[in-house]
Parts: sequence; structure tokens; C-alpha cells
Amino acid sequence: MRCWYGIGLVLAMAVAPAAAFAQPDLYELGSVRELRLYFNVANWRRALDSLYLLGEDERLIGDLVIDGTLLPDVGVRYKGYSSWANGRAKNPFNIKLDEVHSGQDYQGFEKIKLSNVIQDPSFLREVMAYEVARNYMHASRANYADLYVNDTLVGLYTSVEDVGKDFLKEQFGEKDGSFFKGNPPTVDLTGENCNLGDSPGLDSTAYYDIYDIQSDHGWGHLVELIDVLNNTPENIEQVLNVDRTLWMHAFNYALINFDSYVGYAQNYYIYRDENGQWNPILWDLNMSFASFRLTDASTYWNGFSINQAMTIDPLSHYSGPSVFPRPLLRNLFNNAMYRRMYIAHLRTIITEQFGDQAFRERALERQALIDAHVQADTNKFYTYQSFLDNLDQSVSYTVAYPGLTQLMDGRVAYLSTYPGFTGQPVIGEVAHAPMDIALGGLLTITAPITDADTVLLACRFGTSGLFQRVAMVDDGQHGDGAAGDGIYGAQLTATSNHVEYYLYAENVTAGAFAPARAAHETYEIQTRLAPGTVVINELMAGNQGRVQDPTGASSDWIELYNAGTFTISTAGLYLTDNVADPTRWALPDRTLDPGEYMVIWADDRTSVGDDHANFKLDATGETIQLAYDADAVLDRVTFGEQFPIYTSGRIPNGTGSFQRLTPTVGGYNRVEFGTEPERVFQLYPNPATTELNAIVDLPGSFEVQVFRSDGRAVTGVQQYTDRHLVQLSTVGLAAGHYVMQVRTADSVMSQPFILLP
Repeated sequence: MRCWYGIGLVLAMAVAPAAAFAQPDLYELGSVRELRLYFNVANWRRALDSLYLLGEDERLIGDLVIDGTLLPDVGVRYKGYSSWANGRAKNPFNIKLDEVHSGQDYQGFEKIKLSNVIQDPSFLREVMAYEVARNYMHASRANYADLYVNDTLVGLYTSVEDVGKDFLKEQFGEKDGSFFKGNPPTVDLTGENCNLGDSPGLDSTAYYDIYDIQSDHGWGHLVELIDVLNNTPENIEQVLNVDRTLWMHAFNYALINFDSYVGYAQNYYIYRDENGQWNPILWDLNMSFASFRLTDASTYWNGFSINQAMTIDPLSHYSGPSVFPRPLLRNLFNNAMYRRMYIAHLRTIITEQFGDQAFRERALERQALIDAHVQADTNKFYTYQSFLDNLDQSVSYTVAYPGLTQLMDGRVAYLSTYPGFTGQPVIGEVAHAPMDIALGGLLTITAPITDADTVLLACRFGTSGLFQRVAMVDDGQHGDGAAGDGIYGAQLTATSNHVEYYLYAENVTAGAFAPARAAHETYEIQTRLAPGTVVINELMAGNQGRVQDPTGASSDWIELYNAGTFTISTAGLYLTDNVADPTRWALPDRTLDPGEYMVIWADDRTSVGDDHANFKLDATGETIQLAYDADAVLDRVTFGEQFPIYTSGRIPNGTGSFQRLTPTVGGYNRVEFGTEPERVFQLYPNPATTELNAIVDLPGSFEVQVFRSDGRAVTGVQQYTDRHLVQLSTVGLAAGHYVMQVRTADSVMSQPFILLP
């Protein structure tokens, strides 16, 4: 079902096209977005209800205006499970911006998710929960938006960033791994749902009706995770990012967010990254802060009160029963180190977010921001007074909703005396030597640490890859000073100019991280590369379709190459086509192994992706520079006139001078021309339609003329000097076979071509 609606001339004149001028960030927290939908369906609510009940992904077509910016022909559906109801005046929305117009987005976002703030009289739970979560793990951005339909206010919504391909690309640097949503089609209140248990067996088809696959592949990988988690959990780090999982558990238990994996084993995503590890991602936080209390799948399997919510044991699935199996909790908590790491993460969330009045102050700011908007929302589910009260005290409707500060003050009081919340090792100032990394040299990391039985250094070279853990010791033999002086050290060989690391220390009572938000935050060492380590290896200017970027566009491009023997990071590097502006465009932070290539699309389309530069190449010739700044230039290439079917690249690959090549984008440079005449005289496209191009690579003067296949001249003689791109308009020429001839004082070369009608 698709219904089309044109906004009309008046509205079209009143708004600007998408991205025509600077707008506030879609998820900026300091103001409320205004979204206006326009349908030509009289009863649009009934139409959207019908589409929801059909259960397919059909959408109602309408126009959307975001803060004055028009996005035509978007696709609209209702979303949600318990938050939707047939005939409800304020249902949640899922708006797909590129439903009709491929590539249409708003500030890079292709989908907008609007929650109707049900089960939350405070209007604060979802936005503030995501705000807390983003300090410790990959999580969506969220803020507020007033939604109007056909210029009638529907109400104030929370707007939450979609967990889709764009989210994955931004958070993980890639987006093509296996990807699932843990949301069963129908929640079984006494069942396992999406608990990652193996009771269905190890046949992937048994999981098709349980998990919602979001990628083109991945069932085998999901079953592998389930198998290892349930049957060989000692190998779990091979397939699961345990640290991110422990952070998710710590968040859910800190904020009593039990409409999640904890309660009915739902409302989460899980993504398998390029390292082969699965990463959980939070979703649907509107019932955080103990709005949901129907089950904890353990001691309170039949529900719990507000007072019980304050004192729920964060290790219920270790010290108590799992009435409904939760292997992602129990099988991790069976590992003593994981338990101490988990409690350390829980301590960090509680002390940083709720240990003082900072949370309440932020909540008051959000409350003041939306106050007038809540009053104007005539479709809200609770009274305005409840909105004011629910920050600090419980309000009751069908159920009682605890005040946010009421709950968290009780939670802080309970957890502050919980075993493992105190008694942790104390990690002092962390240091490294030398200050600048020498590739292949020794790197020493030290820290004063007290009351520790075990100290570990987790380290990786580059910004991707797995952290490797090594022991830190106080034996006087690892750059740690004298034996027994309380300084712990570890030494390793620096195999990259970029290092990320963190420390973990524990005793029999508790554990501690440095930095406390590890591994979401780490210590970093970044050393500048020497010239020649990474080089400009190949370029193409004036591309006319020989090479296409991932969007299908014929963009110019620049290929970089790691010509060294160590892994390098591109962090801090810039590309420019103007040496007077050496920091014109910052390279994305990538890790390149020795011999690895990186392709940058020079098309001035930065909104398409972080590998698209903010400048284009000049096919008549210019200079490209790779540098940290004006004083630290790694490579600089000056090129002359470029021909559209050729590139310029280094021969030998990575080290030689620039020569004309057939394109080898992202690969080893080779000279792949045919005979000498073919190299100096090339036609394209062939067959041709409206225009024919000839590359004539000859020194001195030459003549060009076109003949029919019977030898009759159809153009006059054109004179050229030195290497030249000859462009021939075919207007006036009939379809058929032709020959282009190039003549010099001592040679004649001919190339046949076909002209299509």
C-alpha cells in the first residue's frame, strides 16, 4: 500500500531542500526537533494501523519536514510491541527517508525512530539512559522531537538513532558482519526467547523463528556463538567481546533496565565484527529505571516491587537460580575474573553517574527543556503533574513508576556495600617509555599499584584487532624499577605507530581498571610516521566510468599504500590538493598492515562516507600531498594532464616514479598495455554514441582524421602538438563502422570504431 501526497507550492516555498543549509544536529540534546509529516490520506491513523497489523514492511508514503528541511516521499510505519495499540492517538513511528528516493538522508541518517514515551511519566528514562550508556559502550544517540501530522500536533516523542548499517559503520568501522536483533516475534512469558540458549539444538533453521536477522548472512555464526557459550564457555573470548557484554550487564543492573536480555531475553542487537567476535548493543530503553518489573528471570521471576528493585543482586544469575535460562549471564559469571571485572564496571557506572547530584542536575536540565512541549502534548499517557513528580518520586497508574532519583539513591546505597564494590587495588599514574614509539623497538608500560594479586596489560597495535593480555610484574626486570617497589611493568615490541592499552588489577575481593571506562576508553600512544612509510601510490583524475566507487559513482580517487614493514595507523594524517592548506581533509583513522592499500574517493562528497575527501582532482594536473602538517610531509606528488581511462601510479609498486597505468585500484601496480601502437593511441568508448575520445601519446605534432570503412573522409584534418586528449563529437555522423587515423611525419596509425545509433 503506497499513497502519494504532494505538499504543494506554498509549503514547498516555505521549506528548504534536504541539506540545503546548516541545521542543528538531529540528535543534539539542547533543543527539541520539529518533525512534520504530510499524508493525503484522510484517516492516516487507520492506514498505519492496517499496515502494522499486516506485519509486512509496507509503508505509507508522505512528505517529511525536519526543522524546515523537506524530505519528499518518505515511507512511514508504526513500530513497537507493547507501545503500539490499534486506534491509539499516539503510536511510535518508523520513518524511512530513502523509501522512494535512493540515497535520500538527513545528516547521513536514512531512518528515524520515534518512541511515544509510554511507560514513562517522567519523559526522561529513554533519553537519559542512552546518555549514560554512551559513556561505556556503543549505544544510540537520543533526544526529543515534536511530531505533527498534517500540521496537527500528535505529541512529544523521543527520537532514537537507528541501529542499522550506518550505526555499525560509525561504531565499528565496518558494517558487513553477521547482525541480529534479539526480538522474538511473540514474547513467551515463561520461555527462553532470545536468550542465546541451545535448547533448540545446533541446526540453524531451528532459530529462524526466534532471532531477527538483519544481515545477508550469519546463521552459522550465530549457532557457533550459541554452541561455545553453552558448551565450551572457557573458549568464549574467541567468539564474544566479553568486555562489552559485561558492560551491557552492568548497565542493565545499575539502571534496572530489565525489559532487556535480563527480563524476557529481548531488546538487544548483536553484531559480529571483523575480528570474529560478537558485540551486544542495547536497544529500547523506554522502560529503564525500573519501569519494567515483571521478571528478572531469577529470584524475582514473577515480578518485583520498587523497594526490591533498589536491592536486586547484580549477580542473581550466579548466586541465585535462573528460573528462565540466561547463559549470557550465568556462564560468564561462573568465571571469577569476569565477575570481578563486571562488578568493577558496575562500580564505575554507579560512582560516575549517580554518586553525586550530577545526574539530577542533568535530569532537571532535560525536564526544563521539554516542559512546555509536555504541556502541549494532549495525547500523552500521563498528567503534567506526574511528569514533574516522577523525577524524584513514584507515581501510580496501572503500575507504580519509581522516581528516577528515588530509585538510584536506593540503588547507590545498596551497591555501595555490595561485596567487591570496595577493596579493589589502587592503580596510580600510568606511564610509557619511550614517549615516541620506535617501530620494532621496545615499549615499556608501568604503573604504581597497591593491593593487587594479579595485574594485566591489555594492548593492541592500531585501532582495530583484538586486545592481547600480558602480565605486568614487579620483579625489577620489566622496566618496573626495583623488585618489590610497588611499580608494575610490562615490555613488548612496538609493531605499530599507534597503540591502545588499558590495565586491569585484581585481588581476591575486587578488580579495577585504568582507565575506569576501559575498554570503551583506553590509553593511546600515537607516533608520527617517517616519510616513505605510507605513500601516495596511484591516482585517477577525470574518471569517466572506468572505476566506480561503492555508490556506483565515477569518482576520482587516490590510493595510499603501506610501504613499510610494520602495521601503521592513519590517525592524524591529512590529504590536500593545495600545499598552502596542508590539513584540508583529515584521513579516517584506519589501520594498514604492511603491503595494505587504502583508497580515498576525491569527489567532494563527504556525506557519503568517511573515505570521501572534500576536494576533487584536477585532470589538467596539480599537486597532492600527504602530511601531518606543513612541517611533517610524508609524500607529495605533482602530476600533469590525465587521461580518463588511465591512472598515474608508482612503478615499481610503492617505491618507483609515477607512470601511466591501466587502473589497479586497491591492488599492485603493473604496466598492462598491449603493443606500442595501442599504448600511444587509444580510443574509448568503443562502440561510441554521442562522443568519442582518443588518447594520443606522441611527442611533436600530429594530425587526426576520421574515415568511413570504405575509405571516405568524414572529418577534416585536425592538427595537434604533443600528447593530447582528442574529443570527437559524433553529431551528424550516421551509425556504422569508422576508422580514426593518426599521422606523423614518419608514421600512420589507425584504430577502427563503431558508432551506435
